[in-house]
Amino acid sequence: LFAMKAVPACVMPPVYFRLILQQMLRIGYFSLPVVGLTAFFTGGALALQIYLGSSRFNAESLVASIVALGITRELGPVLAGLMVAGRVGASIAAELGTMRVTEQIDALESLGRSPMSHLIIPRVLAGLVMIPVLTIFANAIGVLAGWWSAKQVLPIGNADFTYGAQYYWRPFDAYSSFIKAFFFAGAITLIPC
Repeated sequence: LFAMKAVPACVMPPVYFRLILQQMLRIGYFSLPVVGLTAFFTGGALALQIYLGSSRFNAESLVASIVALGITRELGPVLAGLMVAGRVGASIAAELGTMRVTEQIDALESLGRSPMSHLIIPRVLAGLVMIPVLTIFANAIGVLAGWWSAKQVLPIGNADFTYGAQYYWRPFDAYSSFIKAFFFAGAITLIPC
């Protein structure tokens, strides 16, 4: 019921752009370090582990393809969503819960302001914009970390990694990553609100 009220309110006035930009900063910009660090270590570890498994079957050439597909299709959106949910979801729930307990939301209503458009919609819209952006960032960092790991530790050259990463990768992989991130964003912002 809450989601059914919140989704239509996202496109109805009033829209507080200043509040949306503040929430975009909190949700997106301040989450960059944790999302980037997690994606970096996951991409590097994935390349090493895939190489260890595939070298037993003389399939080392598949390392780049599996890293690119694994990060883009699944790990990028999931890691970005988990990191943002842990960092931002708890913050949103605590902030709005404290506002409810201390009757700040009631005071907002008594001033004639809609709590939905003033508190909920900026967080939801900011999440719907920034979590897909963070996912794209996590995808890029994860694949680059896999490339760096393969270049530094494994006997895989730049040309081999680039060719392997492009061979099986399709634009639909990026679209599916973006779609997953969009739905994760809705859940990550609506549930704590």
